[in-house]
Amino acid sequence: MSTFVLVYGAWHGGWCWEKIVPLLAKAGHEVVTLDLPGHGSDDTPVAEVTLEGYAERVSEELDKHSEPVVLVGHSMGGLVISEAAERRPEKIELLVYLTAFLLPNGGTLLETAQADEEAIVLPNVDVDEEKGIVTVHEDKAKDIFYGDCSEGDVEDAKKRLQPQPLVPFVTPVGVSEDNFGRVRRTYIECLRDRAIGPATQRRMYTELPCEKVVSMETSHSPFLSAPEELAGHLDSFARH
Repeated sequence: MSTFVLVYGAWHGGWCWEKIVPLLAKAGHEVVTLDLPGHGSDDTPVAEVTLEGYAERVSEELDKHSEPVVLVGHSMGGLVISEAAERRPEKIELLVYLTAFLLPNGGTLLETAQADEEAIVLPNVDVDEEKGIVTVHEDKAKDIFYGDCSEGDVEDAKKRLQPQPLVPFVTPVGVSEDNFGRVRRTYIECLRDRAIGPATQRRMYTELPCEKVVSMETSHSPFLSAPEELAGHLDSFARH
């Protein structure tokens, strides 16, 4: 069995994996969720939150494990797992990009999002450059993230969203073929996603090919709307 380390995306926290953790554990896997700097229980000031700090936090977790892990990144978490793979390639059995940003060296989340004609995130956020945060319009959170989720899950998630530090959105990814490039990677595309459009997902995994691509007929948050299906895919990746 494998160890999974699950990394969430912008505005979210480790709570978003609550339905997935017991399913993977039931399948015999060890599962780790964590709070990135400035998120959840971590009180790093917004002004000190960086993409590098995110990657270092994940790298510290990887160092705790004697065997390579399956490292899963959702959405913005894709940047984080790529950077972690650059730092600790030998610690990762497989990278899993769950409707996530999979960017080449020098790419940024913001540039990719600005070119995404299907996504509805950028028109529905407030950017406070002085405070260095980005906040989602609460009345648009369902449309962006949770289109196929139950009303209960939507309301619970909306209450738990946090302002997102801006700096990781505009920081270029730093990866190389020698480190990041030698780690196996797979992609789970979500075909009803309005946070990262399907065409953008397809372009990313075409430009940086993955050994396997799995499609899900879900919104941006299959960990809430289709947890059994998602856990099944993750389990199957770990067994091959």
